[in-house]
Amino acid sequence: MKKPTNLLILIAVLAAILLSCNQQSNSGGDQKMTAFIDDLMGKMTLEEKLGQLNLPASGDIITGAGSNNNITEKIKEGKVGGLFNIKSAEKIRAVQQIAVEQSRLKIPLLFGMDVIHGYQTVFPIPLGMSCSWDMSLIEKSARIASQEASADGICWTFSPMVDIARDPRWGRVSEGSGEDTYLGSQIAQAMVKGYQGDDLTKNNTILACVKHFALYGAAEAGRDYNTTDMSRIRMYNEYLPPYKAAIDAGAGSVMASFNEIDGIPATGNKWLLTDLLHNQWGFNGFVVTDYTGILEMVDHGMGNLKEVSALALKAGVDMDMVADGFLGTLKESLDEGKVTQQEIDQACRRILEAKYKLGLFDDPYRYCDVNRAKSEVFTPENRQAAREIAAQTFVLLKNDKQILPLLNKKTIALVGPLADNRENMPGTWSVAGDFAKSVSLLDGLKNAVGTEANIIYAKGTNVVGDPQLDARISIFGKPTKWDNRSQKQMIAEAVAAARKSDVVIAAVGESAEMSGECASRSDISLPENQKELLEALLATGKPVVMVLFTGRPLTINWEKANVPAILNVWFGGTEAGDAIADVLLGKVNPSGKLSSTFPQNVGQIPLYYNHKNTGRPLPEGKWFSKFRSNYLDVSNDPLFPFGFGLSYTTFDYKNLKLSDSSLTATGELKVSVDLTNSGNYDGAEVVQLYIRDMVGSVTRPVKELKGFQKVFLKKGETRTIEFSLTEKDLRFYNSDLKFVSEPGDFKVFVGTSSAQTLEAGFILK
Repeated sequence: MKKPTNLLILIAVLAAILLSCNQQSNSGGDQKMTAFIDDLMGKMTLEEKLGQLNLPASGDIITGAGSNNNITEKIKEGKVGGLFNIKSAEKIRAVQQIAVEQSRLKIPLLFGMDVIHGYQTVFPIPLGMSCSWDMSLIEKSARIASQEASADGICWTFSPMVDIARDPRWGRVSEGSGEDTYLGSQIAQAMVKGYQGDDLTKNNTILACVKHFALYGAAEAGRDYNTTDMSRIRMYNEYLPPYKAAIDAGAGSVMASFNEIDGIPATGNKWLLTDLLHNQWGFNGFVVTDYTGILEMVDHGMGNLKEVSALALKAGVDMDMVADGFLGTLKESLDEGKVTQQEIDQACRRILEAKYKLGLFDDPYRYCDVNRAKSEVFTPENRQAAREIAAQTFVLLKNDKQILPLLNKKTIALVGPLADNRENMPGTWSVAGDFAKSVSLLDGLKNAVGTEANIIYAKGTNVVGDPQLDARISIFGKPTKWDNRSQKQMIAEAVAAARKSDVVIAAVGESAEMSGECASRSDISLPENQKELLEALLATGKPVVMVLFTGRPLTINWEKANVPAILNVWFGGTEAGDAIADVLLGKVNPSGKLSSTFPQNVGQIPLYYNHKNTGRPLPEGKWFSKFRSNYLDVSNDPLFPFGFGLSYTTFDYKNLKLSDSSLTATGELKVSVDLTNSGNYDGAEVVQLYIRDMVGSVTRPVKELKGFQKVFLKKGETRTIEFSLTEKDLRFYNSDLKFVSEPGDFKVFVGTSSAQTLEAGFILK
């Protein structure tokens, strides 16, 4: 072994000094914060400490069913720690002024909002964003959202939602990143980085809040707020990793979920909020409840408001959203010895630390610059970014006879209840958007074709056929625009338009609020009135392109079998119409890949790619076999598998190679494949790598995503794509909840989806 040179020694010494200085600097910053908060808390009364734990709703945006009165007086008395659902730099400055100029200790407030997928510039819904499989774009969308929200007074967002969801009946599947643990973890990290940046004291970063902790996406029957029950080993392997990834990325706050875990609601679950979150994972931020989460434990059967408030505090909740349980009952519980002063102080300290880290004690008005709001919100640059990002999220599900892209079509019939509806383009949870400024599909097509093509529009049908159901989904400023004409009249108008056209674009699917919170559906097929419209359009003999708007996977068997082209556009945000036109007309080649499996029918649910085998698995290629795990009336196959998505071009996978036949604990295995764009268009492909642990001490999934790369290739271009696997990639939680890998045989799969891959094998030694 060669001796180190003097230069190398000098470099090592300098590096050690720099590291030491950096650690001392960070330590010094923590010591300064601790000293500041120690001093402040030494001056606080019990009521003022409890006030920091109180988060009432206020302002002109409503997201829940609760209400709070006399907010101004409570702020003056130091009985409010933060507010949410108030927007605009002017309003927030005025409220902050009350806190820092009229309260005794002048403690600034936190201002939060549901900035879920953009602020005024709205990006695609999170489920759509996940289908881009592009972490740089996802982080960019969160960065722009942070920039805009912070310019308008907001310093805290209740996002990202990282719940793994495998039941598309659950409406909030639209708000998450799909069914996969690995993909969800990558997205969780990207979102936190986008919101918080590299320095929370900068006035263009905001505090992230990871939700819903935990397991909310596994609600029984897909019914919102319902019971969740699963083993610890499943929690650790499949559902908890995205939360952990967000915590590791530095998320400053966590929101407790509505569901119970092991029979105890998450809001009062000490194992979850203290033992796991703080003690095992080392989380040093604060925990806030969801809307009225403490009060709702009463209906769970955990006691009265005083009892459940004490339960929540002792479990590790720091901030009470809306319920008024902490502010109204904890003093009495303290007097009775049901809670301790130390527990109250701990919660108060965590809230104050968040305010300190945001720089609010140095400048409580740092987010209240009116000039920033005028120049940084809903800018042309942000809208252009939203348009470009949206186009990357659309998934081409079918394209028979290369109907798409639409070339040389002189007359286009645009038909359907979602063709001319700006308000529904942003999708659910877009509370800060100006829906009237959104771009509808009709707007987008007109913008794109100008005078080069004629567009004939007809509504064709309503979103749903039942006016009572229509009223339930026409909320939050997103009306479906019910048409009082008969179904027969509207279809006749649409058919007449189709007959005059070269191609028909049918804009169908869900409205924005048919998915989202409290928007569970037992039937996730296309409404019958919309199917009738499609049948009539197809009967004209004209080529039909179905542009599918949805916040969840749908059961569209008939549509897949009969409609020649299907483009799933989710809800694309404020620039949806222009982005959809870009893809339909070939300006952008679609590259989205599904992050959730589409089932054939609801009877298959839950259906996800990384399932486990039974002891009687159905043989590959079989539809049915007696005494095997299958159905009598439908195959086990999905309608569209996880990772699926077509392109206007074609990609060929060849020459899957491994650098070795084995992998050691300290080694690295290179996995390579040759990818060729063999079609007629330039395009991007998401190359996906999966593994399978063939023998384990506990049963293992049939496939697990462990890597992906989004690659752009010119037509005719070939490139070798390389992945790297290490022993760490093969680890899992065993029956003792130890994170281990086990020597033995593994398979590796690389391909265009979870169902279409090349395969090789190796041994972990």
